[in-house]
Amino acid sequence: MRVLTWNVWWRFQAWDERREAILSVLRAEGPDIVGLQEVWGREGDNLAGGLADELGMHWTWAPFDPHDRWRERVDRSGFDVGVAVLSRWPLAGRAVVELPAAGGQDDGRMALHALVDAPGHRVPFFTTHLNPLPHESAVRCAQVRALAAFVAEHRAGTRFPAVVTGDFNAWPDSDEMRLLGGYRTAPPVPGQVLIDAWEYARRDAPSATWDNANPHTAPHGEPGVRIDYIHVGLPGRGALGRVRAVRRAGTGPVDGVWPSDHTAVVADLHLPALPP
Repeated sequence: MRVLTWNVWWRFQAWDERREAILSVLRAEGPDIVGLQEVWGREGDNLAGGLADELGMHWTWAPFDPHDRWRERVDRSGFDVGVAVLSRWPLAGRAVVELPAAGGQDDGRMALHALVDAPGHRVPFFTTHLNPLPHESAVRCAQVRALAAFVAEHRAGTRFPAVVTGDFNAWPDSDEMRLLGGYRTAPPVPGQVLIDAWEYARRDAPSATWDNANPHTAPHGEPGVRIDYIHVGLPGRGALGRVRAVRRAGTGPVDGVWPSDHTAVVADLHLPALPP
């Protein structure tokens, strides 16, 4: 089973051309489940819905209730911003939670859960987008605690481990990412461990998802670093959900157009074939 996470950069810069480039990358990667961040939508017009229609997938999304940084952009454009899930298989359940923002920008950020009715095992899938500013680590830690509780609330009823995706705006060795994993520090939910899929990557594999090779990213002058993640709970019986491979996608232009200011992360998880 292939999962993918990607921040698709809302409606910034050459939007129509970027949409086609995003669609091209998704077609080439062939993911079964996708977590998207900075998805736009308004009545009758939604990026996730359009991509799902093109790819023959199911979808759901959760718009933010922006109060700070995003408010002017949303009001001016008429398009909401949020997170979304696309799935090759039907969605058997859905839930959302608003994440805390005390002490930082309050953009009404959400985490979205979709229970994917995959063959043989339902998959508890989550995607989110945490606060972005470098000094907001304490805010992101509070958001991770809320996210971890949300995962614990909705991961039951299936042997497949939870799959948590998103743009966390945090470096891999940060407090918030160690907290989310729960294996380098005490987890927010006792016993809940979520392994960073990149732990299974080759040590020399390029990992930056905020990559200075990208012309949308380079002008910021910030270091290239991995801030987008796929985390998976401990494998179930028979290595159910084990990470088999992980890599980046969307790392270059498509017909001269860079799809986003982020690269995507793709992971292949073990989903046993159904018996005859």
